[in-house]
Amino acid sequence: MKKNKRGFIRIVLGIIILFSLSSAAGFKFAERSKSSINIVSTSNKSDVSSNIQASKDNGQTGKTKNENKGDSDKKSGQDKTAEVKENKPQDAPAKGDKIAYLTFDDGPTQNITPHILDVLKNNNVKATFFVIGKMAEQSPELLKREKEEGHVIANHTYSHNYGYIYSSPEIFIKDLEKGTEVVNSIIGEHNKTLIRFPGGSFGRQAYKRAAENHGYHYVDWNALNGDAEVQSASVERLISRLKETTQGQKELIILMHDAPGKRTTVEALPQIIEYLKANGYVFKTLE
Repeated sequence: MKKNKRGFIRIVLGIIILFSLSSAAGFKFAERSKSSINIVSTSNKSDVSSNIQASKDNGQTGKTKNENKGDSDKKSGQDKTAEVKENKPQDAPAKGDKIAYLTFDDGPTQNITPHILDVLKNNNVKATFFVIGKMAEQSPELLKREKEEGHVIANHTYSHNYGYIYSSPEIFIKDLEKGTEVVNSIIGEHNKTLIRFPGGSFGRQAYKRAAENHGYHYVDWNALNGDAEVQSASVERLISRLKETTQGQKELIILMHDAPGKRTTVEALPQIIEYLKANGYVFKTLE
Protein backbone atom coordinates (compact mmCIF):
# COMPACT_ATOMS: atom_id res chain seq x y z
CA MET A 1 0.00 0.00 0.00
CA LYS A 2 2.83 2.38 0.98
CA LYS A 3 4.64 1.46 -2.22
CA ASN A 4 1.55 2.29 -4.26
CA LYS A 5 1.25 5.68 -2.51
CA ARG A 6 4.86 6.53 -3.22
CA GLY A 7 4.43 5.53 -6.86
CA PHE A 8 1.35 7.76 -7.24
CA ILE A 9 3.17 10.74 -5.67
CA ARG A 10 6.13 10.27 -8.05
CA ILE A 11 3.78 10.22 -11.05
CA VAL A 12 2.05 13.46 -9.91
CA LEU A 13 5.37 15.21 -9.25
CA GLY A 14 6.63 14.12 -12.70
CA ILE A 15 3.53 15.55 -14.38
CA ILE A 16 3.95 18.88 -12.50
CA ILE A 17 7.65 19.12 -13.47
CA LEU A 18 6.90 18.35 -17.13
CA PHE A 19 4.10 20.97 -17.19
CA SER A 20 6.42 23.59 -15.68
CA LEU A 21 9.17 22.91 -18.21
CA SER A 22 6.72 23.11 -21.14
CA SER A 23 5.33 26.46 -19.93
CA ALA A 24 8.82 27.96 -19.60
CA ALA A 25 9.77 26.82 -23.10
CA GLY A 26 6.54 28.24 -24.54
CA PHE A 27 7.18 31.60 -22.85
CA LYS A 28 10.71 31.80 -24.27
CA PHE A 29 9.43 30.89 -27.76
CA ALA A 30 6.80 33.65 -27.57
CA GLU A 31 9.43 36.17 -26.50
CA ARG A 32 11.65 35.20 -29.42
CA SER A 33 8.73 35.52 -31.86
CA LYS A 34 7.79 38.96 -30.52
CA SER A 35 11.38 40.14 -30.89
CA SER A 36 11.51 38.91 -34.48
CA ILE A 37 8.33 40.81 -35.39
CA ASN A 38 9.75 44.03 -33.98
CA ILE A 39 12.94 43.66 -36.01
CA VAL A 40 10.98 43.11 -39.23
CA SER A 41 8.81 46.16 -38.55
CA THR A 42 11.84 48.37 -37.98
CA SER A 43 13.41 47.05 -41.17
CA ASN A 44 10.25 47.92 -43.14
CA LYS A 45 10.30 51.52 -41.88
CA SER A 46 13.93 51.84 -42.85
CA ASP A 47 13.22 50.45 -46.33
CA VAL A 48 10.35 52.89 -46.87
CA SER A 49 12.54 55.85 -45.89
CA SER A 50 15.36 54.75 -48.15
CA ASN A 51 12.93 54.08 -51.00
CA ILE A 52 11.43 57.57 -50.71
CA GLN A 53 14.90 59.08 -50.77
CA ALA A 54 15.84 56.95 -53.76
CA SER A 55 12.76 58.15 -55.62
CA LYS A 56 13.73 61.75 -54.94
CA ASP A 57 17.34 61.18 -55.99
CA ASN A 58 16.39 59.40 -59.20
CA GLY A 59 13.66 61.89 -60.11
CA GLN A 60 11.07 59.10 -60.10
CA THR A 61 7.50 59.35 -58.94
CA GLY A 62 5.97 56.63 -56.76
CA LYS A 63 8.60 53.96 -57.47
CA THR A 64 10.68 52.17 -54.86
CA LYS A 65 14.07 50.51 -55.14
CA ASN A 66 12.44 47.06 -55.29
CA GLU A 67 10.22 48.13 -58.19
CA ASN A 68 13.19 49.56 -60.05
CA LYS A 69 14.98 46.21 -59.70
CA GLY A 70 11.92 44.40 -61.03
CA ASP A 71 10.93 42.72 -57.76
CA SER A 72 7.41 41.31 -57.87
CA ASP A 73 6.95 41.04 -54.09
CA LYS A 74 3.59 42.21 -52.81
CA LYS A 75 3.78 45.72 -51.30
CA SER A 76 2.79 46.34 -47.71
CA GLY A 77 0.19 48.98 -46.80
CA GLN A 78 2.99 51.08 -45.36
CA ASP A 79 4.83 51.12 -48.71
CA LYS A 80 1.69 52.25 -50.55
CA THR A 81 1.10 55.08 -48.08
CA ALA A 82 4.66 56.25 -48.61
CA GLU A 83 4.11 56.32 -52.37
CA VAL A 84 0.96 58.42 -52.10
CA LYS A 85 2.78 60.97 -49.94
CA GLU A 86 5.66 61.01 -52.40
CA ASN A 87 3.31 61.79 -55.28
CA LYS A 88 1.73 64.83 -53.65
CA PRO A 89 4.62 67.27 -54.27
CA GLN A 90 4.43 66.35 -57.98
CA ASP A 91 0.91 67.78 -58.27
CA ALA A 92 0.59 70.92 -60.41
CA PRO A 93 1.22 74.02 -58.31
CA ALA A 94 -1.47 76.61 -57.83
CA LYS A 95 -1.88 79.09 -60.65
CA GLY A 96 0.48 82.01 -60.16
CA ASP A 97 3.33 79.91 -58.79
CA LYS A 98 4.79 79.49 -62.29
CA ILE A 99 5.96 82.51 -64.30
CA ALA A 100 6.85 82.88 -67.97
CA TYR A 101 8.67 85.89 -69.41
CA LEU A 102 8.33 86.03 -73.18
CA THR A 103 11.28 87.91 -74.69
CA PHE A 104 11.95 88.90 -78.31
CA ASP A 105 15.36 89.94 -79.64
CA ASP A 106 16.66 91.72 -82.75
CA GLY A 107 13.63 93.82 -83.74
CA PRO A 108 11.64 95.74 -84.51
CA THR A 109 10.99 94.61 -88.09
CA GLN A 110 8.16 95.52 -90.43
CA ASN A 111 7.30 91.99 -91.55
CA ILE A 112 7.39 90.25 -88.13
CA THR A 113 6.96 92.58 -85.15
CA PRO A 114 3.41 93.80 -86.01
CA HIS A 115 2.17 90.19 -86.20
CA ILE A 116 3.79 89.28 -82.89
CA LEU A 117 2.16 92.32 -81.30
CA ASP A 118 -1.21 91.22 -82.72
CA VAL A 119 -0.86 87.73 -81.20
CA LEU A 120 0.17 89.14 -77.83
CA LYS A 121 -2.76 91.58 -77.85
CA ASN A 122 -5.28 88.88 -78.80
CA ASN A 123 -4.05 86.74 -75.89
CA ASN A 124 -3.73 89.62 -73.42
CA VAL A 125 -0.05 88.83 -72.84
CA LYS A 126 2.77 91.31 -72.24
CA ALA A 127 6.35 90.67 -73.37
CA THR A 128 9.82 92.17 -73.20
CA PHE A 129 11.45 93.37 -76.43
CA PHE A 130 15.24 93.63 -76.56
CA VAL A 131 15.57 96.02 -79.48
CA ILE A 132 18.51 96.86 -81.72
CA GLY A 133 19.04 100.63 -81.97
CA LYS A 134 19.57 100.74 -85.72
CA MET A 135 16.40 98.67 -86.27
CA ALA A 136 14.43 101.04 -84.05
CA GLU A 137 15.61 103.95 -86.21
CA GLN A 138 14.09 102.22 -89.25
CA SER A 139 10.73 101.44 -87.58
CA PRO A 140 10.09 104.02 -84.85
CA GLU A 141 6.30 103.56 -85.07
CA LEU A 142 6.65 99.91 -84.00
CA LEU A 143 8.69 100.93 -80.97
CA LYS A 144 5.95 103.38 -80.03
CA ARG A 145 3.30 100.71 -80.45
CA GLU A 146 5.24 98.30 -78.20
CA LYS A 147 5.27 100.91 -75.45
CA GLU A 148 1.64 101.94 -75.94
CA GLU A 149 0.47 98.33 -75.63
CA GLY A 150 2.25 97.86 -72.31
CA HIS A 151 5.32 95.90 -73.32
CA VAL A 152 8.78 96.48 -71.86
CA ILE A 153 11.46 97.79 -74.20
CA ALA A 154 15.09 97.04 -73.39
CA ASN A 155 18.52 97.46 -74.99
CA HIS A 156 20.15 94.91 -77.30
CA THR A 157 22.96 97.29 -78.40
CA TYR A 158 22.82 99.69 -81.32
CA SER A 159 24.68 97.73 -83.99
CA HIS A 160 24.46 94.05 -82.93
CA ASN A 161 27.77 93.67 -84.76
CA TYR A 162 29.68 90.96 -82.87
CA GLY A 163 33.09 91.79 -84.32
CA TYR A 164 32.70 95.43 -83.35
CA ILE A 165 30.94 95.35 -79.97
CA TYR A 166 33.10 92.53 -78.60
CA SER A 167 36.38 94.09 -79.71
CA SER A 168 36.68 95.67 -76.25
CA PRO A 169 34.52 96.34 -73.18
CA GLU A 170 34.77 100.09 -73.82
CA ILE A 171 33.33 99.76 -77.34
CA PHE A 172 30.60 97.48 -76.02
CA ILE A 173 29.51 100.13 -73.52
CA LYS A 174 29.70 102.82 -76.20
CA ASP A 175 27.38 100.78 -78.46
CA LEU A 176 24.93 100.21 -75.61
CA GLU A 177 24.83 103.93 -74.86
CA LYS A 178 24.13 104.73 -78.50
CA GLY A 179 21.25 102.24 -78.47
CA THR A 180 19.83 103.89 -75.35
CA GLU A 181 19.99 107.33 -76.99
CA VAL A 182 18.08 106.12 -80.06
CA VAL A 183 15.31 104.41 -78.05
CA ASN A 184 15.03 107.39 -75.73
CA SER A 185 14.66 109.77 -78.69
CA ILE A 186 11.72 107.71 -80.01
CA ILE A 187 9.70 106.79 -76.91
CA GLY A 188 11.22 108.84 -74.12
CA GLU A 189 11.03 107.26 -70.67
CA HIS A 190 11.79 103.52 -70.56
CA ASN A 191 13.97 101.08 -68.63
CA LYS A 192 17.44 102.30 -69.61
CA THR A 193 19.32 99.79 -67.44
CA LEU A 194 17.89 96.50 -68.75
CA ILE A 195 20.03 94.89 -71.47
CA ARG A 196 20.69 91.61 -73.20
CA PHE A 197 24.05 90.71 -74.70
CA PRO A 198 23.93 89.69 -78.38
CA GLY A 199 24.62 85.96 -78.18
CA GLY A 200 24.19 86.03 -74.41
CA SER A 201 26.57 87.02 -71.62
CA PHE A 202 27.99 83.50 -71.30
CA GLY A 203 31.77 83.60 -70.87
CA ARG A 204 32.05 87.36 -71.40
CA GLN A 205 33.36 88.18 -67.93
CA ALA A 206 35.10 91.47 -68.76
CA TYR A 207 32.02 92.72 -70.62
CA LYS A 208 29.71 91.75 -67.77
CA ARG A 209 31.87 93.64 -65.29
CA ALA A 210 31.88 96.68 -67.56
CA ALA A 211 28.09 96.58 -67.94
CA GLU A 212 27.58 96.28 -64.18
CA ASN A 213 30.02 99.11 -63.50
CA HIS A 214 27.98 101.36 -65.79
CA GLY A 215 24.72 100.52 -64.02
CA TYR A 216 23.31 98.03 -66.53
CA HIS A 217 21.34 94.93 -65.55
CA TYR A 218 21.74 92.08 -68.07
CA VAL A 219 19.33 89.16 -68.55
CA ASP A 220 19.98 85.94 -70.46
CA TRP A 221 17.48 83.06 -70.80
CA ASN A 222 16.76 79.54 -69.53
CA ALA A 223 14.34 78.41 -72.26
CA LEU A 224 13.86 79.03 -75.97
CA ASN A 225 11.87 78.15 -79.07
CA GLY A 226 15.00 77.53 -81.12
CA ASP A 227 14.17 80.01 -83.89
CA ALA A 228 17.86 80.99 -84.15
CA GLU A 229 19.22 77.44 -84.17
CA VAL A 230 18.48 76.70 -87.82
CA GLN A 231 17.93 78.83 -90.91
CA SER A 232 14.21 78.11 -91.22
CA ALA A 233 12.65 76.23 -88.33
CA SER A 234 9.24 74.63 -88.74
CA VAL A 235 6.39 75.46 -86.40
CA GLU A 236 6.51 71.91 -85.05
CA ARG A 237 10.21 72.22 -84.25
CA LEU A 238 9.71 75.55 -82.46
CA ILE A 239 6.95 74.17 -80.26
CA SER A 240 8.93 71.00 -79.56
CA ARG A 241 12.03 72.99 -78.52
CA LEU A 242 9.91 75.20 -76.28
CA LYS A 243 8.42 72.19 -74.52
CA GLU A 244 11.81 70.51 -74.23
CA THR A 245 13.59 73.50 -72.69
CA THR A 246 10.83 74.51 -70.28
CA GLN A 247 10.46 71.11 -68.57
CA GLY A 248 10.77 71.18 -64.78
CA GLN A 249 11.21 74.94 -64.45
CA LYS A 250 8.87 77.19 -62.49
CA GLU A 251 10.30 80.49 -63.76
CA LEU A 252 10.98 80.79 -67.48
CA ILE A 253 12.82 83.46 -69.43
CA ILE A 254 12.07 82.40 -72.99
CA LEU A 255 14.26 83.52 -75.89
CA MET A 256 12.54 84.22 -79.22
CA HIS A 257 13.19 86.65 -82.07
CA ASP A 258 11.24 89.22 -84.08
CA ALA A 259 14.08 89.57 -86.58
CA PRO A 260 13.40 89.60 -90.35
CA GLY A 261 12.20 86.27 -91.71
CA LYS A 262 10.97 84.75 -88.43
CA ARG A 263 7.58 83.90 -89.93
CA THR A 264 7.23 80.57 -88.14
CA THR A 265 7.91 82.30 -84.82
CA VAL A 266 4.71 84.25 -85.39
CA GLU A 267 2.82 81.10 -86.42
CA ALA A 268 4.00 79.09 -83.40
CA LEU A 269 3.42 81.84 -80.83
CA PRO A 270 -0.33 81.25 -80.24
CA GLN A 271 0.29 77.56 -79.56
CA ILE A 272 3.24 78.36 -77.30
CA ILE A 273 1.11 80.75 -75.26
CA GLU A 274 -1.69 78.18 -75.07
CA TYR A 275 0.75 75.48 -73.92
CA LEU A 276 2.21 77.68 -71.19
CA LYS A 277 -1.23 78.71 -69.94
CA ALA A 278 -2.37 75.08 -69.87
CA ASN A 279 0.63 74.24 -67.72
CA GLY A 280 -0.16 76.89 -65.12
CA TYR A 281 2.17 79.71 -66.17
CA VAL A 282 1.27 83.37 -65.82
CA PHE A 283 2.98 85.96 -68.00
CA LYS A 284 5.05 88.84 -66.74
CA THR A 285 7.57 91.34 -68.13
CA LEU A 286 11.16 91.77 -67.05
CA GLU A 287 12.23 94.80 -65.08
